[in-house]
Amino acid sequence: MKKSPLAILFLTVLLDLIGFGIVLPLLPTYAKDLGANPFMIGLITAIYSTMQFIFAPLWGRLSDFIGRRPVMLCSIFMASVSYVFFAHATTVLLLVLARGLSGIGSANIAAAQAYITDVTDSQSRSKAMGMLGAAFGLGFVIGPPLGGSLMTNFGIQMVGFVAAGLIGINFILAVFFLPESNRDAKTLAHFFGSLSERSSLPFFASFKEKSKIYLNDVRTAFSSSPVALLMSANFIYTLGVVNMQIAAILLWEEQFHATEQQTGNLFAYVGVLTAIVQGGLLGKLNKRFGEHRLFLWGHLITFVGVFFIPFIPSTTLFSLGLVILFFYAIGTSLVHPINISMLSLYSYTQKQGQIMGYGQSINALARIMGPFSGSILYGMYPQMPFIVAGALMIAGTMISIGLFRYKIEALETKPDTPADPQVAE
Repeated sequence: MKKSPLAILFLTVLLDLIGFGIVLPLLPTYAKDLGANPFMIGLITAIYSTMQFIFAPLWGRLSDFIGRRPVMLCSIFMASVSYVFFAHATTVLLLVLARGLSGIGSANIAAAQAYITDVTDSQSRSKAMGMLGAAFGLGFVIGPPLGGSLMTNFGIQMVGFVAAGLIGINFILAVFFLPESNRDAKTLAHFFGSLSERSSLPFFASFKEKSKIYLNDVRTAFSSSPVALLMSANFIYTLGVVNMQIAAILLWEEQFHATEQQTGNLFAYVGVLTAIVQGGLLGKLNKRFGEHRLFLWGHLITFVGVFFIPFIPSTTLFSLGLVILFFYAIGTSLVHPINISMLSLYSYTQKQGQIMGYGQSINALARIMGPFSGSILYGMYPQMPFIVAGALMIAGTMISIGLFRYKIEALETKPDTPADPQVAE
């Protein structure tokens, strides 16, 4: 295993996502049973992404300093504990606390992405990021049906305990088989021995100093034009997709008269396609066509997969609807991992974890806004969320075209010195 750290990284992310998928579909109903009103249900859903938005850059930056391994171990353990809280969440407040703690732990995806940048070269990075995406797809294929079965046969406590157990196994595997990948990382002894040296350890600076450091880091990250474009594309694309996902559930149940089981099957269908493309085909496609073309095509393909969903006859959900969702699955399978891969390739090599953290934070911000915008737009006009999602895909396509100006090459300059990659001739 030590010779193939990506294999154990894939397994740890997969177990984490299965645990997440077990709980996610049951949250609204469970929260309602605890007496939560619609606003509180929305808060419980959003608190997870809110914590990711806040903590993803912190985990990423910390992994640049002390290494990926200790950050991942700490956050995986925290995620496991959060599901124990979930199993004992008998009030709305405890449920909010459990989901918030889970969001903090799961924000380690920035460290996992940075880990991949440490152990891959530019030719193999998209394939490795696709493997991480395949873990997401499989997590959503396995998790929701397992969670539904556990809930039906054993109750909500067992759902929490199984999720905690799976992530506990994840923690054990990481302890024994996940080596450190960041060669520039300081030891924990050096980290704690530097607490009094504020200049070398900005985590413990004053609030004013922290604000200055944070704003300077953001300016440095976004001083690279392709990084800024990719961050913008990440937000626009994720907002469009989440906007559509929330509305699609309502549309399928209210206008297509799909049952909860059928809706779950549609998402499982998308998950299977995503796992196949990201796990087996993305590397080959990237070698043949390159990141820039696949990123552009992914936006155009996703446009078909989101815009036309509400305009098919109600009797064709499991025929023509599956064709449209095929385009959606292929598009998302291309855009998300390639965005992350290109972001790492355009970023300062000394701050990969931090840049991955910003990317994950922007992704989380879109996932906070998406459910609210999707439900509001659907209430105004059922087709509107899909029209807006299609418009956002077109905006992402324009950004994708703009990225062709820039060569793909990581910045080797000092992270405090803003620089733009060379513009392609």
